[in-house]
Amino acid sequence: MTHPFQSFLEELYLKYRDLKDGTVASYIPELAKADSNWFSISVVTVDGKVFEVGDLSQLFTIQSISKVFAYGMALEDRGRDTLLQKVGVEPTGDPFNSIIRLDENSKRPDNPMVNAGAIATTSLIKGQNATERINRLLEMFRNYTGRDVFVDVPVFMSERTTGHRNRAMAHLMYHFGMIDEKIDEALDLYFQQCSILVNCHDLAVMAATLANKGINPITGDRAVSVEYIRDILSVMYTCGMYNYAGRWSYDVGIPAKSGVSGGLLAVVPNQVGIAIFSPLLDTHGNSVRGIRVCEELSRHFQLHIFDLPMGCTQFLQKLSSKDSSTSV
Repeated sequence: MTHPFQSFLEELYLKYRDLKDGTVASYIPELAKADSNWFSISVVTVDGKVFEVGDLSQLFTIQSISKVFAYGMALEDRGRDTLLQKVGVEPTGDPFNSIIRLDENSKRPDNPMVNAGAIATTSLIKGQNATERINRLLEMFRNYTGRDVFVDVPVFMSERTTGHRNRAMAHLMYHFGMIDEKIDEALDLYFQQCSILVNCHDLAVMAATLANKGINPITGDRAVSVEYIRDILSVMYTCGMYNYAGRWSYDVGIPAKSGVSGGLLAVVPNQVGIAIFSPLLDTHGNSVRGIRVCEELSRHFQLHIFDLPMGCTQFLQKLSSKDSSTSV
């Protein structure tokens, strides 16, 4: 017998499968090759239950969603105080790739979810050389996904070749002392982290790991210290959805991060991780189908952080019960 929540996801999938709003990202040439029909939804609970539907095996590059996990790694490597000296935590109403987003007084990037802040964050990841740093980064992602992950070299090269705007940000931050002189090394690591290949199931497991206080609910491996979960989720909540973050917080109300390849990751703390993949993007760079799915999940199961507690606290119970009733 199909679990009622699985049926709910399948109904959502059918409801939005034919939604054609949005466009596939093309400013990175390799991303323009994506099929606009790709669509998948995956939900993983903190006790390891999996509900999913759609093109689950389809690989795509993680793009800006990687910023969340690189931020966690930098926090572990350097500590909260050092990160705050180099990267702020203030949301911005500007696009993710704005070149002017350095605080006028401190000269820091506003937050680690915009490109400037992500480059500064990645530059703080420790390692004796470039090889050690990328290997540490890949190992960290392995702990989150539960499997080995790899860099898509064509996408990496495409980003590296066309990333002049990011290069300009890095040089400006070097001028203000936010990153050191190893500018090209920091940029290469940033382009590589954005080019890591994942699928929708991987993203849901990663989200569930954050929901589960840093422990992968499938493997039992710790991916990040529990000490920094609050930092990660706070920045996701206020800054994770580009310059749509305010509306997202108002309508959906859970920590989330999107990427221009079409991935969207959301976290219901202590409950579940949610992931959607669909390459059709709105003008903010967010997955159109992903936003619609999350709006429905939040509304139906009262997942908004400011909903009455009974909604969110009973969500996991609903997913653990074979008798729960759900419908779109």
